[in-house]
Amino acid sequence: MQGVRSLAAVGQSVWLDSISRKLLDSGTLAHYVTDVGVTGLTSNPSILAHAIGHSEDYDTALRRFESEGVLDAEEMVYELAIVDLTDAAKLLHGAWEASGGRDGYVSIEVPPEYANSVPETISWARRLRSRFDTENVLVKVPGTEAGAQAIRDLIADGIGVNVTLLFGVEHYVAAATAFLDGLELRQRAGLSLDVPSVASVFVSRWDSAANPKLPPELVQTTGLAVMQGIWAAYQRILATQRCQDLCNGADRMQKVLWASTSTKDPAYSDTFYVSALAAPGTINTIPEATLLAFDDHGEVASILGDDALARSEEACGRLAAAGLNLERLASDLQVQGAKSFTDDWNALLDSVSKKLKH
Repeated sequence: MQGVRSLAAVGQSVWLDSISRKLLDSGTLAHYVTDVGVTGLTSNPSILAHAIGHSEDYDTALRRFESEGVLDAEEMVYELAIVDLTDAAKLLHGAWEASGGRDGYVSIEVPPEYANSVPETISWARRLRSRFDTENVLVKVPGTEAGAQAIRDLIADGIGVNVTLLFGVEHYVAAATAFLDGLELRQRAGLSLDVPSVASVFVSRWDSAANPKLPPELVQTTGLAVMQGIWAAYQRILATQRCQDLCNGADRMQKVLWASTSTKDPAYSDTFYVSALAAPGTINTIPEATLLAFDDHGEVASILGDDALARSEEACGRLAAAGLNLERLASDLQVQGAKSFTDDWNALLDSVSKKLKH
């Protein structure tokens, strides 16, 4: 078996890493859900910047907002995003129901400029979540040090969270711990422990950063080696008594979501990361071009077996011997990722402001 259905066969959910009005109005998203097997959707500032800032699809709505007295560009962008994501959530609600609330989600991100502010992140997350009537919505919160506290408090409030901008094993463990901390607060309060969350780990950016620093035999090995380490960390957490008590093991545990899984180096297969990271109970959020490529010719060739930790440790040892400091690079990638999202967000707001002036 090949294609997206082969990922479902191993127990992995496929989400689309894209949203736009054209995707909705053309029926393309409905086709992906009904015929291809997409069961969720993510967005981020870069995706919104491309959809809204680089097209005329939203210009009429922007003019209407202006005539109605909505003068703040950020408010306009969120109005547009909420409409699109609400429509997408309706298309995915069947997947949410069929999975008992374990799948079928859309995600909306807090303004990236607040990645290091606990109160602003919490305030924005509550505000954004309150704008949706449907159950299958997650709020994206950066997995920074400040974000970990916000994640704990939002989970304690019963707000589903998509933790974004995770790169290294330490980032992932901090996000998973914050999730469990939030559930523990709910347990003490006698509240339901059924709160959805995913931990979005970025993959391809590792290789884009590391490849130029490595000898030829180690090129394109960093991202997958780190992901094997994260998969092993996830398995260790699942096996703890704490996870058993709070989540019934994997049943309610925060899911690992592989993000940034398009292949950047044309020397490698366009399904390189998707094939390698197929694993039960995980999610892969895939850009549209990569989704179509995998559905056409992708095959499962997972590296996430019982030997994942040993293989990760061996590969990471070779990378370290070649002079690559993985911990420092993980930190740098998170800072750069936050800056990139902030830059794209500010460019989008500037683009909206300029549209309204013409």
